[in-house]
Amino acid sequence: MSIVEMKVPVIGESVTEVTLSEWLKADGDYVELDESICEFESDKATLEFPAEAAGRIIHVAAEGDDLEIGALVAKIDTSAAAPAGGGGDKAPAAAADAPKEAAAAPVAAPAAKSSNYATGTPSPAAGKILRESGVDAASVNGTGRDGRITKEDAQKAAAAPAPKKPAAAPAAAPAETTQPAAFSREVRTEKMSRMRRTIASRLVSAKNETAMLTTFNEVDLSAVMALRKRVQEQFVAKYGVKLGFMSIFAKACAQVLMEMPDVNAHIGEDGKSLIFHDYVDISFAVSTPTGLVVPPIHNIESRGFADIEKNLKDLAVRARDNKLTIDEMQGGTFTITNGGVFGSMLSTPIINRPQSAILGMHNIIQRPVAVDGQVEIRPMMYLALSYDHRVIDGSSSVTFLVKVIKLLEDPTLLLLGL
Repeated sequence: MSIVEMKVPVIGESVTEVTLSEWLKADGDYVELDESICEFESDKATLEFPAEAAGRIIHVAAEGDDLEIGALVAKIDTSAAAPAGGGGDKAPAAAADAPKEAAAAPVAAPAAKSSNYATGTPSPAAGKILRESGVDAASVNGTGRDGRITKEDAQKAAAAPAPKKPAAAPAAAPAETTQPAAFSREVRTEKMSRMRRTIASRLVSAKNETAMLTTFNEVDLSAVMALRKRVQEQFVAKYGVKLGFMSIFAKACAQVLMEMPDVNAHIGEDGKSLIFHDYVDISFAVSTPTGLVVPPIHNIESRGFADIEKNLKDLAVRARDNKLTIDEMQGGTFTITNGGVFGSMLSTPIINRPQSAILGMHNIIQRPVAVDGQVEIRPMMYLALSYDHRVIDGSSSVTFLVKVIKLLEDPTLLLLGL
């Protein structure tokens, strides 16, 4: 027997441990070279692990296990021959001892395996959607590779009317999907996902290890909304994307960050030096089914509005589909988060370490304001800048917000770089 050991590979400099979130190949399946056998959930993304050889796979780790880099995940028996009907079916271990009249039984095994894949192997994102909507994975036909249930499959199943469950299968329904009885006091414990654990750890670290303060202000977005309305049709016709608020806010922040390098700086690893940047890489908070990610767009100061909008759209789509690479999640000198898309009126965002500042956008509300001695109804937004007081003085934080607001309330200054 020739065995190839499959170990957790080096994923990134900062990644020391991963969670085996899902096996894509069952124990005993035949796998081909480079065929994905399982999914790892790291601190920042979900990654597929390809087979390093062709053969029969032997599971060593179990789903949900936390594995260090270099830990043994599985073994592949390369001496096993591929089944005549194609890879992926389990080896009929007892075939040699079975009576001749039962020789046809192994032939039926691949069909059963294929049916099993088609009815219940959701990706992590799809699994979360199915659990939250109370849909049984076994009732969903997957359209992904090897019959896996994709996020789109799960969304369609969640939107469709729930099918009636067979009378014999009530026990198979997960406890969390059943409607609790009146006055129920049942509790359940679920293991936190690796991303959720990482988010929790970093948020606590940011609160405990920085001198974080938040300063607030408000901005009148009348001019920005008028600009978008005036040029939107031409913008879409030329670039194929809409001119959104985020690219305008990003450009305004980038312009001021270049003028105020201390807001764009952070404390070095030695704790005794400041790292300054002659560029602006802005991280954008994106909500995904597994948690919040903040992939950056590099050199915002040198990009046009259309370029930023296209990159934002691409990052958002791939982040929600768990398709961002580790490298694409690294870096950033400043962060923007928009709680307004969820209806937030005001909040105090937490710094995205090692950065020193984060801008929180909120919902736009038509409010009465005083304009030249008259009360007018204007589209107003509260802004919040959380910052590390070890790096940024209070006066600098206020000045930063005032400068950003000035550019937003008169976009001509932004377009002219003034």
